[in-house]
Amino acid sequence: MLSELAIQRAVCDHLRARPAYGIVWWHTPNGGYRRPFEASIFKGMGVLPGIPDLILLRAGRMYALELKKANGKLTDNQRDTIEMLTAAGAECAVAYSIDQAVRQLEDWALLRPNRARAECVE
Repeated sequence: MLSELAIQRAVCDHLRARPAYGIVWWHTPNGGYRRPFEASIFKGMGVLPGIPDLILLRAGRMYALELKKANGKLTDNQRDTIEMLTAAGAECAVAYSIDQAVRQLEDWALLRPNRARAECVE
């Protein structure tokens, strides 16, 4: 089973190799252990716990994609943040594999078509 890190790296490779025109995307490095004083500094700076792994913008629309391994589970913070982003008008999704993540990005028109896959289908 692939780790979340491996899934995220593969998805980022797709975004680098075949981004849709006009897309801007990033990962906000919120995770990991923080000492209490560091956590306090970040909280004061506006860090939002549970922000999805990838934030993407295109044509005035915001998309948020949370990546999980096959048996991964959302934390309460992740669930709450996805609900807030959705209520604010963002398109949000959770993907549990590379294939699910890539399909979601294609459905959102954030990736150019994969020519290799299209050639195999014909």
